[in-house]
Amino acid sequence: MDAFEALKTRSRQNEPLARYTTARIGGPADLLIVTQTTEELIAACQRADEIQVPYIVLGGGANVLVSDLGVRGMVIVSRSKEIKFTTRGVTARCEVDSGVNLITLARDCIERGYSGMEWAVGVPGTIGGAVVGNAGAHGADIASNLYMAKLYRRGVGPEYWTNRQLQFAYRRSALKQYAAQDRPIVLNALFDLKMDYRANLERRSGELNAKRRASQPAGATMGSMFKNPPNDFAGRLIEAAGLKGRTAGGAMISDKHANFFVNMGTATAADVKALIDLAHDTVLRKFEVDLELEVELMGEWGDRRDEIRDHEDRGI
Repeated sequence: MDAFEALKTRSRQNEPLARYTTARIGGPADLLIVTQTTEELIAACQRADEIQVPYIVLGGGANVLVSDLGVRGMVIVSRSKEIKFTTRGVTARCEVDSGVNLITLARDCIERGYSGMEWAVGVPGTIGGAVVGNAGAHGADIASNLYMAKLYRRGVGPEYWTNRQLQFAYRRSALKQYAAQDRPIVLNALFDLKMDYRANLERRSGELNAKRRASQPAGATMGSMFKNPPNDFAGRLIEAAGLKGRTAGGAMISDKHANFFVNMGTATAADVKALIDLAHDTVLRKFEVDLELEVELMGEWGDRRDEIRDHEDRGI
């Protein structure tokens, strides 16, 4: 039995994706496969290529909004967890699988006395998604320490891309130019870190995490909804537009931080999308700022105008 045939025994049809996203929102995947190793992830991608089935890879489910209609084709959930550290004098190199949680990596680095990932101690999501979106916080990001990433590219197979090839910018990389179903898949990433005293790292990470908890809402969210525009903050603009605390169905623009949209327990993707459109259009009209989504819309969306009008009729 080859690697993919073994995976098929763990596959699920019409699997709701809400349980795989941090916002707890999302319709069904035609076929869902959970991979536990990099080898299994490669095998799933290769077989999908062979039989010409569209596929996307989902990590921790942060920074994505999955449609209520779900995702056609195959969804691969990467849960590969291997982390390897190599010390080189006062520096270290860390090779980490795409399915590793950012928070787990940050804590492992701190425990070993390696500096560079403290900013991620409270950031949800996995390494794969963090590389694609150049995740960051508190003035640092993935690009700050990434040496190179190993990718799987359709029709090519595994290959390494350097930091320069990935063309990192604010919350984006060269991988973002691809549609989700055509995007090269992150298999693992290599980071260059520096030695430091564990007490220093714990103090800094503790301060950053406390700042994050004080300013951001708890509960089921996708992370920051919009990118900050130049010389301003998306949350400030949304709040100034009078939308803090606004609701649509089971979704709410957080009354703690207006750039976070919260699932209050019964939110649908359509509820969140109605608030996205409301925030975008209101800020554009009032301040002439065209906010750009940081969260990625995944799956089938189609024309939502009827749903938006329905929300407007309900006073949203």
